[in-house]
Amino acid sequence: MDYHNYGCPIRFAAGVLGDRWSLVILRDLMFKNRKYYGDFLSAGEGISTNILANRLLKLETESVIQKTLDPDHGKRYIYSLTDKGVALLPVLLSMMEWAAEFDDQTEMPKKFIKKLQEDPESLSAEVLAHLHS
Repeated sequence: MDYHNYGCPIRFAAGVLGDRWSLVILRDLMFKNRKYYGDFLSAGEGISTNILANRLLKLETESVIQKTLDPDHGKRYIYSLTDKGVALLPVLLSMMEWAAEFDDQTEMPKKFIKKLQEDPESLSAEVLAHLHS
């Protein structure tokens, strides 16, 4: 049963984003310039091939990401964010700001945290410009 279409905004978002792997894939697309299946697999997160394939398909089915054939390598696909995926930027930035405050072991660069806390609009504009380039 598809529970994320039943009116509650949190249930809807949880149904689309639902687990850590989906969020990690979105992070990688948005902030780490990863775009190939192999990029996600070799990112050091420890995701298995079947889980990765499943989450990519789910995000694609939900129209959060899209998959296009790589014109330079006919057997390889490029994954990218759709407008619906790009619209999650403020959500991910808010999650990162929250984690920067409460995660003693955060791996976010201090420069990024400072910009996130002091000038989030500028940071958001930079990320958006990069995503649209």
